[in-house]
Amino acid sequence: MSGLRVTIDGVWNDSEFPMSHAVVEPEGKRVHLTGQVAWTENFEVISPDDAGKQTHAAIDNIERVLANLGGTIEDVVSTTMYYVRDEDLDAIQEARRTRFSFNAGPAVTGVKVAALVDDALLVELTVVAVIPHEKFRSPSTRSA
Repeated sequence: MSGLRVTIDGVWNDSEFPMSHAVVEPEGKRVHLTGQVAWTENFEVISPDDAGKQTHAAIDNIERVLANLGGTIEDVVSTTMYYVRDEDLDAIQEARRTRFSFNAGPAVTGVKVAALVDDALLVELTVVAVIPHEKFRSPSTRSA
């Protein structure tokens, strides 16, 4: 596959299957992030019963990946949100509202799923960001 595939230190990483935290198209502006969840880099679930806190943790991981490339949460143009329980939607949406700008919010798709990769996870966010050319920088950590 063409494009720069990036794995970032400080964000969970599974070396057991082929994955990257981000894929940058050759022009170096559009960035596709792997779905982010409330995992520490050691696969410990953050706040197993709190979807709001898990949403914040997933966004923290998104911000770490984007910052490594010179971007910010403001550069996110599209989000796909996977969630497990209907009763968590208010908490998930409130967390998103506090982290994404109302003036430049991304397009959003929500998908209810039966489960995520770890039974303790309640929400996963997959984003696409477009980092302005003048802000983009090559990753400062290992590349796949």
